[in-house]
Amino acid sequence: MYHQLKPYVPVAKRRAEAARELAKLAKAGQRAAPVVIEGRTIAHTFWGKAWCENLESYSDYSNRLPRGRTYVRNGSVVDLALSPGKVAARVSGSSLYRVSIEVTPLAKARWKDLCKDCAGAIDSVVELLQGRFAKGVMERLCHPKTGLFPAPTEIRFSCTCPDWASMCKHVAAALYGVGARLDRSPELFFALRQVDEKDLIAEAGHALALPQAGPAADRILGTQGLEELFGLELGPAEREPAAPARKARRKAPARKKKTKAASTRSGARAAEPSATPRSGLRRGQKK
Repeated sequence: MYHQLKPYVPVAKRRAEAARELAKLAKAGQRAAPVVIEGRTIAHTFWGKAWCENLESYSDYSNRLPRGRTYVRNGSVVDLALSPGKVAARVSGSSLYRVSIEVTPLAKARWKDLCKDCAGAIDSVVELLQGRFAKGVMERLCHPKTGLFPAPTEIRFSCTCPDWASMCKHVAAALYGVGARLDRSPELFFALRQVDEKDLIAEAGHALALPQAGPAADRILGTQGLEELFGLELGPAEREPAAPARKARRKAPARKKKTKAASTRSGARAAEPSATPRSGLRRGQKK
């Protein structure tokens, strides 16, 4: 017995039906987040394109993916929400169908290895989310078996449509919608995989060996130097400790004593010629 397919519904009619259903949801206080595709390119950024490329590597679903691309491009994904480990979507078809997708959390050992391998190669969360890193890091993150992206066995899905296929076109459209959504909010990918993207940056910090000894004394800029360099006026709490100043005061009297002794000797030497008689007789001679 063959499954009887529903008649084809034009795109304009599907959109109108979806708009009516969304209006009902809005009245009930539920806000929708549709996937909007401009042109034919679904994703433009690193994370969005990487998600779509990983999706297209699923050979088991290759016959359903083209219909999913068509659906997401024509605006059939009228609502899409990503949360830790889950994707919930509403896709317009002959009716408005609900799609549920579950993604297995990334294994802790796998995530730890990723953080270790990428240590020191990613400078900030901003660069990570923008996909600005070396090609080696990109290849490591996108590795089909040990990278960040889920394998087919790590994804479970369901749809309320009557299609008997394991992956229907509505599920495929929702999965492509994830790629488009990552263009605008790449941090949602890490939430979906249930990992903290900051761990990659934290590991980079741990990878840098800190010196055990402090810098040499002649390389330390004192508070006076800071005030002169940056035009700052530091308060008493920010200034240098008083100990070095006390040492300097102890040295100062010593220099003054030496100066006084030296002046005394100089004075004595200067007084010696005045002891000689004006008559020109040598010392010890008799008149």
